[in-house]
Amino acid sequence: MHFDDRLATVLRLPPSGDGLARIQFRQLVDILGRAPNAREPSETVDAGFTRLQELGRQIPTADRARLLRAPLQAMTNPRLLAWLAQAEPDVACAAIRAARLDDEDWLALIPALPVRARGILRHRRDLPPRVEALLERLGVGDRALPPATYEDDAVATAAVPDFVSAPDLEFEPDPEAPLPEEPRASFNAPTGNIAVDQDMSDDVLELLGMDTAPPAPTSLSDWAKARAAQQHKDLQLKAANADHSGDGRSGGANSGEAGIGAIVRRIEEFRKARAMQGAVGASANADANAPRLPLGDTAPITVRLALAIDFTTDVHGRIAWADGPYASSVIGLSLPAAQDGGANTQDLAVAMRQRLPLRAVRIAVAGAPAVSGTWQVDAIARFEGGGFIGYCGRLRRPSPPMAPPSAPAADTAEADRMREVLHELRTPANAIQVAAEIIQQQLYGPAPHEYRALAAAIAGDCAHILAGFEELDRLVKLETGALPLDEGECDLARVLAQTVVRLRTWTEPRGSSFALASDPSAASLPVRVARAEVERLIWRLFAALASSTAPGEALELGWSSGAGMACITVALPSVLAARDPDTLFEAVAGERGQSLATGMFGIGFTLRLAVAEAAAAGGMLQRIDNALHLSLPALTTVNADNSTSATFSP
Repeated sequence: MHFDDRLATVLRLPPSGDGLARIQFRQLVDILGRAPNAREPSETVDAGFTRLQELGRQIPTADRARLLRAPLQAMTNPRLLAWLAQAEPDVACAAIRAARLDDEDWLALIPALPVRARGILRHRRDLPPRVEALLERLGVGDRALPPATYEDDAVATAAVPDFVSAPDLEFEPDPEAPLPEEPRASFNAPTGNIAVDQDMSDDVLELLGMDTAPPAPTSLSDWAKARAAQQHKDLQLKAANADHSGDGRSGGANSGEAGIGAIVRRIEEFRKARAMQGAVGASANADANAPRLPLGDTAPITVRLALAIDFTTDVHGRIAWADGPYASSVIGLSLPAAQDGGANTQDLAVAMRQRLPLRAVRIAVAGAPAVSGTWQVDAIARFEGGGFIGYCGRLRRPSPPMAPPSAPAADTAEADRMREVLHELRTPANAIQVAAEIIQQQLYGPAPHEYRALAAAIAGDCAHILAGFEELDRLVKLETGALPLDEGECDLARVLAQTVVRLRTWTEPRGSSFALASDPSAASLPVRVARAEVERLIWRLFAALASSTAPGEALELGWSSGAGMACITVALPSVLAARDPDTLFEAVAGERGQSLATGMFGIGFTLRLAVAEAAAAGGMLQRIDNALHLSLPALTTVNADNSTSATFSP
């Protein structure tokens, strides 16, 4: 069995505030409105109606009516409807509108409803026919006026005329009696005060009241109403300060005349201001929709230019027919006479004599504003019966000159996404490296040596990964032009000699080397690149080549200068020379650098980064046969003479 204890649950909650009181009122109306109309009394239902009565005294009428107008469920309980119908008119109207009773409940409830509630119920159009018939029968008594009641018989006798107490007495008019005088209609002469003459009430004048800086009106009636309100206030102020002598009346007339004159002057000023505004901003779109005064205040004329006109000419090139609303403005126009002499087009008169087609011939038309200006003529000759009868074509406005296409912007979207990915990868790598260094250095306490060794290896791997991320970020910036190289000067030969000396610690134990034709420190190759950038590029390139050499392998190395470039040529190791030229500068999956500057992405990525650095410096790194050729912009004699910051010291 299921027991409905919703009503008891709601009644257990005390309405401690206004919000809770409204919520409980809404809940009780919904629950009691759907409760069956039980014949037997119920203490819980009675308690619910008692709580509703208490809430009705606490909640304002407007709020209760609003809650009843939006019920969660239809109201089907006659008892609740009868109770709400006895409340205030707004509450009763909302309850009757939300009620959904069957025919028997309506027929049993309507006779017990108050007269006012039955009047509200008659406005519903969804009632059954039997209910409407019952309302009509009861309406005979509902709509009659109740008889007057008097507490004193003397008052009742005095209130009833004598002819009412004697209904059988008939009154006949006396033909000799004079006609009763009708009251003469009084005529008030105009006072000059528009507020008094138009019989404006104080409420209307208060609404029309304006301060010393009123907004600009848009019609004559607004001016009149505003001035009437101001005049009324002035008259009231004067009447309060003046006595009841004749001077006050004459002052009122004079002020009325002054008020009318002021209105006329204000209207004239308004018209002048609007005329000046129309002359200044005749082409503005807002002026076309602005309201106008009915005193000759017309909108400025907007000229719409014709864009294309079809036409035919006679044998002399004069337009004989045209199509469109501007035909009358161009008929009779001679095309040869209207040709624009300054235009670089074909000679129109010569072309017409030779019956040639007219292609983009420019003419200048002087006439009506809609057709004045430069036109472009496209036409062909017409023939009839073997004879020339003229041209037919179209006049069109020339197109505006096209702007030269702008240089396409570099597509940096892919590069930006790559840099975002690198940023997301750096965060966990940095966190892992920091944690590994904490364990390895025992910053938070002693740790076993095995853990310290593992932490040191992890920290080294993280440092290797972060270095690879830095190289990848540098490559992306260089290839998109977001990272320019530092400007400066240095000696490329000195940097090359120092790099070869530093690499001997790697090449001599392996028996490999760089075969030099001469000592590079004795040569001079000044370039227009900062020394730090050149050292980074040369070390990256030659360290990658040295790490790829086989034991006992020697790489030929040479340098030269010419054509404004300083060049270095170095042979490729046999391992790299065997690669396809297209894949030499590409990263190979799974390739890890052995040592030195190859990085975590391998030798191919390192060479590609060197190519990007050389290109950013204004030079080039390319493979020719089995050798790499690096060229950087040389520092010319003029540049060297003008330079004061060049340093060639190792």
